[in-house]
Amino acid sequence: MAQPKFLLQPLAAAICVVCYSAAVSAESISTQHQTLAPIVATAQQGNAASGLIVHADPKQPIQPIPATDGADYLQSIVGFNGIKNGGTNSDVTFRGMFGSRIKILTDGSESLGACPARMDSPTSYISPESYDRISVIKGPQTVQYANTGSAATVVFEREKPELTAEKPYQGQASVLIGSFGRLDHNVEAVLGDAQKYVRLNANRSESNSYQDGDGNSVPSSWERWNTDLAFGWTPNENTWLELTAGKSDGEALYAGRDMDGSQFARESLGLRFEKKNITEVIQKVEGQVNYSYNDHIMDNFSLRTPPLAEMEHNNMKMLMPNPMSMQVTRRTLNSRLAVTSEWDQLSLVTGVDSQMNKHGGAMTSPTMPSMNKPFQSDMKFQSYGAFAELTYPLNEDNKVVTGARVDQIKIDALKLNDERKETLPSAFIRLERQHSEHEVKSYIGVGYVERVPDYWELFSTAHGNSGMSKPAFNDLATEKTLQLDLGYQQQRGAFSYWVSAYAGLVNDFILMSYHNHPTSGGHGHGSSFSASAKNVDATIAGAEAGLGYQFTDAIQADVSAMYAWGKNSTDHRALPQIAPLEGRVNLRYVQDKYTLGALWRVVAAQDRISLNEGNIVGYDINESKAFNTLALNATYNLMKDVNVAIGVDNLLNQTYTEHLNKAGSSGFGFASNEQFNNTGRNYWARVSMKF
Repeated sequence: MAQPKFLLQPLAAAICVVCYSAAVSAESISTQHQTLAPIVATAQQGNAASGLIVHADPKQPIQPIPATDGADYLQSIVGFNGIKNGGTNSDVTFRGMFGSRIKILTDGSESLGACPARMDSPTSYISPESYDRISVIKGPQTVQYANTGSAATVVFEREKPELTAEKPYQGQASVLIGSFGRLDHNVEAVLGDAQKYVRLNANRSESNSYQDGDGNSVPSSWERWNTDLAFGWTPNENTWLELTAGKSDGEALYAGRDMDGSQFARESLGLRFEKKNITEVIQKVEGQVNYSYNDHIMDNFSLRTPPLAEMEHNNMKMLMPNPMSMQVTRRTLNSRLAVTSEWDQLSLVTGVDSQMNKHGGAMTSPTMPSMNKPFQSDMKFQSYGAFAELTYPLNEDNKVVTGARVDQIKIDALKLNDERKETLPSAFIRLERQHSEHEVKSYIGVGYVERVPDYWELFSTAHGNSGMSKPAFNDLATEKTLQLDLGYQQQRGAFSYWVSAYAGLVNDFILMSYHNHPTSGGHGHGSSFSASAKNVDATIAGAEAGLGYQFTDAIQADVSAMYAWGKNSTDHRALPQIAPLEGRVNLRYVQDKYTLGALWRVVAAQDRISLNEGNIVGYDINESKAFNTLALNATYNLMKDVNVAIGVDNLLNQTYTEHLNKAGSSGFGFASNEQFNNTGRNYWARVSMKF
């Protein structure tokens, strides 16, 4: 895989020099220039609107070992889990919901993967440390983004740099090393002045295959890099214009798939603007256009030995290697224009947005020419939407937030010469209460959203509700979710607690059912065991909660838990692929220069399953066992803006498997329903600096 090497040795050497200088000259640093050591993030609590909106700082180190991609980082936030394939590129779930029910945005724009089996999920193209903030809006409680997510909206954001003539630059860099050959480099540098800037975000990550608690190697190696450039112009304090461009690539070995990802190429280009304080009423106008091109290749020979297949050669049948590869691409164009208006106490955000994306693919088999398929586009997607979201304070402590949007969607199935059109409404209303005197926040809201079946549900399945051996293109109804969200948060002296809960009714929930299809057109990559999609009615409910206590100025503790529940009301059984009850206990000892921490993760058994049902990535294989892991971490502030963090994950070297975990590939010797184990004891260290 071609990749830039400029991050590898120079950055590591530079940070080592800085750290050595810090140790030598620590005594010369005056007290007023010392900064506090960072705290390793283990679970982001609800810190806005009582847990409805969660903000996280992706530049902080997290435990388990700092993230390789967006899915890795999101799993440190209460409510998220991931369906694992190997060492990287898992596919996140939130409150038991999967796929396009979770809207993933980078700087307000959506970039979709191309693999029909979601080997390249949207988060696999995201390097979290290159962003300044992650925001999670739970449930259908916003309408500001195209094709609203019913479970959550996740936004990875970069903020506008603030430069001055006195300091015309800023940035940060980090190096991480860990067990199993883990090595990460990350650098962000901004140069300019108060009117203009150029920003570079570049990173590289690699790892060998890890070992489980029994010392067995699990195929899971990866290598990836990202580079993004931004050119900004701020002629005055009310105007901001930014042009962005980026490229990335990578490869990943998957224990849970019969093919690996040998290419994850991304190209992106974007332009956005923002104008503030236009009139007394119009406070802000913002707009953006973003283009992305994802070119993904999966094969069974680049990173592993190709499987053997019975073939005829010189009128003799013999076992011969059967290499195969598939290239799939997705081009996505997003646009958005929004206006924020304020008069009296009312605030209103209105806007329009659109998305156009086109998918295509090809297949190559050197030994079986009949399997070869030239590149062909198979799907075009277009959506146009309009929205309005209003905030109005009822009194000093209470406000109402409400919004509505409508999306007009057209999907062309090019290979079928067919199309479908949908008009999708969504809306919500929420009452928020904030009593600063008693340090109380609470909310209660109701949201409704309709979701059209996505690419994977329409094109990666053998058939739909009818049961006929044809794609489910016109056979699946839109999914309709009505959900109640509520939460409460309070701080009382040294004690704090929060809870966010939900309950919903989902009509025409799109469910995947796996079974043998002799003439399957599914995504089994040669296997006849593939998915069909059908509509069922479902009921969902659950909660996330946390409490914390400050024992002394130095000793802190917090406990968080999450639980999701779902029922297939049509067939009277559990919804599949829902992670079990999980709790996290975090203990910290905090001083000015250093911190010590312990994280105990406790996961219950999951006996609410629906055998061979799930989503486009995974399905319930069997009930899972309970497990718990213990991790330790420490941080130290070497000097101003230079910090080191160290940790050990799975300290007791437990051998365990997550419930949301794909079955291991038979090509690596796994049985058909055998899941691969998670990482055993894992040491890591990270040095970071700001400048």
